Amino acid sequence: MILPKGQHLTYCTNIHRGESWAETMGALETYTLEVRDRVCPNEPYGIGLWLSDRASRELTTEANALPEFRRWLERNQCYVFTLNGFPYGRFHGGRVKEQVYLPDWTTEDRVAYTNRLFDILAALLPPGVEGTVSTLPGAFKEFAQTASQARAIRANLFRCVGHAARLGEKTGRKLHLALEPEPLCLLETVDETIEFFNLMRVEHENDSRLEDHLGINYDTCHLAVEFEEPALALQRLRDHNIKIKKLHLSSAFKAQPTASARAALQAFAEDTYLHQVVARMSDGELRRFKDLPLALDAANHETDAEEWRVHFHIPLHCPAGDWFEPTTDHLLAILDALAFNPAMCSHLEMETYTWEALPFDLKSLNVVDQLAAEYAWTLERLDARGLA
Repeated sequence: MILPKGQHLTYCTNIHRGESWAETMGALETYTLEVRDRVCPNEPYGIGLWLSDRASRELTTEANALPEFRRWLERNQCYVFTLNGFPYGRFHGGRVKEQVYLPDWTTEDRVAYTNRLFDILAALLPPGVEGTVSTLPGAFKEFAQTASQARAIRANLFRCVGHAARLGEKTGRKLHLALEPEPLCLLETVDETIEFFNLMRVEHENDSRLEDHLGINYDTCHLAVEFEEPALALQRLRDHNIKIKKLHLSSAFKAQPTASARAALQAFAEDTYLHQVVARMSDGELRRFKDLPLALDAANHETDAEEWRVHFHIPLHCPAGDWFEPTTDHLLAILDALAFNPAMCSHLEMETYTWEALPFDLKSLNVVDQLAAEYAWTLERLDARGLA
């Protein structure tokens, strides 16, 4: 939907199963249109579309698939303004864990996939609407530990930026690639993000295409898990001219790792997604764990942590529990900053993709109910800040 200050608000369709284009289209017909009818029945409805590599190939090679999808969007008063290009393959229904980061930006497969997403987005964007493709922040740290891999990542990202720039010139569309900092990835903190962008600028002699087409997708769950202070994070990004191309509105857990809290967290140690943990110790040190089970195991031997933050996307409307608080304060501080400067970012996407993995007491029985509740929660907060 289009908000009064020029923002576009959507939810990310990576919450739904679907690796093929037929499955993706089925989810749009089954769930997205029902969400639209609940939250935005008589106005243009923006879609934040996730396409797997397979779905993107089928959409661009099957006869008339892309024109038919454009007609479907027009008939249903919908439009696509952003694509999620992070998960490459299957995202639900089986173990994903660290494989979600593969193929990463060291590979030709990631470049070709992301370029294809830009081709699709340029064909779908309405006139006057800018487009974003969000992507993983280079690689999972564990998979890219050499200088040559880091150089390859930067070179491949620059190739994709060049593709977006050329495509924009050809089509008249403004297209942006948004790197999404995430715990234990090549870019996980604001400091690492600044260092990375500075290296890109040095290597490419401050090529204006970097400023015009490359920025970040600021995920409020991920940066909260890293204990980033929102106002300082935004100021430092501004100081280094790193633009926020997209905001992921999302929340994580924060809790004191007491015995009762750790017992409750056992229900979230599931086998589909990676749930990184950042622990703040009593001396202020941050200690990182690759996955929640590893943090739970370590806690049997280490008792010095003051607070844990867990990379598990929980519903935006989720209240505090007996043993945890959501990281809503970080998200709301970002919305405060957006209200002060609406030009900071025009693409807002709710991304609680973990519906299938949530324990029973934290999720709605119907995914449409959950998404409608997230819209209601978000729109109420945006309205309180003059943004909706």
